[in-house]
Amino acid sequence: MQIGIVKTVNGIDRSLAGAFSAKDPLKITLHIPRELQLVSPRMVICHDGEADREFIPEYCGFYENGDVFTFDLDLDALCGDEDHGLFYYEFRFERNYKAVYTSSINNVDFTLTDRPARRFLLLVYQPSFTTPECYYDTTMYHIFVDRFAKGSHETPVREDAILREDWDGGIPEYAPYPGAPLKNNQFFGGSLWGIIEKLDYLKSLSVNCIYLSPIFEAYSNHKYDTGNYREVDKMFGGREALDALLAACKARGIKVILDGVFNHTGDDSLYFNRYGKYPSVGAYQSEQSPYRDWYHFRRYPTQYESWWGIDILPKLNSANRACREYLVGEDGVCASYIRAGTNGWRLDVADELSDGFLDRLRATVKAADPNAIIIGEVWENAAEKVAYSRRRRYLRGRQLDSVMNYPVKNAIIDYVKSGNCNRLYNTVTEIYSSYPRCVCDCLMNLLGTHDTERILTVLGGRSAEGMSNDEQAHTRMQDFEKKRGITLLKIASVLQYTLYGFPSVFYGDEAGIEGYRDPFCRMPFPWGRENEELLAHYRALGKLRREHSAFAGGDFRITAHDKGLFAFVRENGKETLQIITNRASFGIHYDTSGKWRDLLSGEVGEGAVEIPSDNFRIIKML
Repeated sequence: MQIGIVKTVNGIDRSLAGAFSAKDPLKITLHIPRELQLVSPRMVICHDGEADREFIPEYCGFYENGDVFTFDLDLDALCGDEDHGLFYYEFRFERNYKAVYTSSINNVDFTLTDRPARRFLLLVYQPSFTTPECYYDTTMYHIFVDRFAKGSHETPVREDAILREDWDGGIPEYAPYPGAPLKNNQFFGGSLWGIIEKLDYLKSLSVNCIYLSPIFEAYSNHKYDTGNYREVDKMFGGREALDALLAACKARGIKVILDGVFNHTGDDSLYFNRYGKYPSVGAYQSEQSPYRDWYHFRRYPTQYESWWGIDILPKLNSANRACREYLVGEDGVCASYIRAGTNGWRLDVADELSDGFLDRLRATVKAADPNAIIIGEVWENAAEKVAYSRRRRYLRGRQLDSVMNYPVKNAIIDYVKSGNCNRLYNTVTEIYSSYPRCVCDCLMNLLGTHDTERILTVLGGRSAEGMSNDEQAHTRMQDFEKKRGITLLKIASVLQYTLYGFPSVFYGDEAGIEGYRDPFCRMPFPWGRENEELLAHYRALGKLRREHSAFAGGDFRITAHDKGLFAFVRENGKETLQIITNRASFGIHYDTSGKWRDLLSGEVGEGAVEIPSDNFRIIKML
């Protein structure tokens, strides 16, 4: 016996939601079974960090075995002077003259406790907030440029760079131990020209959006140490190659997202110029430099703030007007590349970018192209993220469209490795009920990036715990490990592709690349040596997303989560799809209550569908 909590807006059931527009007329209805002996219901709510407010419901009568109460919330009034806000609330009752409280488990499900515990979250966002719908049907491909494809165009090699000739089987340069300094000046020769030559391959995966690792001029092979934001690195083909890539992608219906590193630059940059390689007068060279106040010096010039204390990555002072305008002004870096034909930005270390910076970035980028997408690197629940002791307002309408969905990534991996559904169910439910629906529809669902171990290694390989860098560099998965990893990766990728949001595949995951963390997750793409089993699987998933509109912003609800079985529905007015995964050690018969067709095998049936152990089904209800 449980209390029923129903949330509606204009009569539409929104019970799975926890984020609403400030103009939404939110009604919360409680159905209280009399057997629970709960009386005097109240709603206690607080604006983030402020005092509690108490609401008494309207009694609406009774239903069979229970009573009905309603709360009508004026969200605009709750927000006060703002048109957005973050709130926490709970319901309180009395039973036998003692207080009883709701305790949220995942922002939807709850228990009753005898003392205050975890409250529900309510995010109120700006009424005008939308995200670009053209991304709802996205299949994204994340490319680390130096390691994807060389191409037939020759590109210049800097005098202080080392070009590796061992593309096939080459191991990236690594430090003697984790955290040790490393120049990162060894390149394998991947370029933007190479990507152009592989666009037909990407189309075979149904990719319609490419996310590029940083492409701006920089010393390192990874380019997270920007040297000049206005120049595309010549070793990647320069501006000519970028323009050619954008034209080729546009002709194929593929969007291109850039990686924006705006928290810091390299010390070897036009702006800092520690080594005097640039013709500018850099901040390190003179206190009269126009870039002097772009950085935070504690003792000039040798002591300055840097990212995580790494002195080759001096931290930018985005509060400086000239610095901010250069990056996010009307004619700044962000807007200029959008006007040049790129389609959005992924923001590196978004937690370290100020609210003012993000506000300005969104304004100028959306002015350049309303359909440009802004995705933040946020590793936790972005609705209530606290960074550097400040609550962030990423998803309230003035900053991000989307974030990298790390919480769901980690939950998928935990489920696929352990078979336990609890964390996956709770995480997927919490994120869906915390974020605005328009954000959920364009979440960036990933299984790995340049910062994480390769997903195949995570699922099937040996743990890197206790391994030296040298051991990690030379350890390869044995055949039985790879076989197990492929089985589990198929399940994980089905979830990645079919949950709300869109999949982002790190280059080569579909080809079976293995490897531990940076730099071992950045191996060159194995052209001609791809794992054909995995490749066929990813192509099939991409085709499904392309052909079935329910995956592009369709409704989502979980239907089962127990004993290794995880099932959910994606549906819109045109179709209803059921996705069922089984990590139990035995086959399961799942009742669909209707006629169905398996979208991968073509099998047709009615009622129960069988899912073997360590397998999945994607079916369409007929």
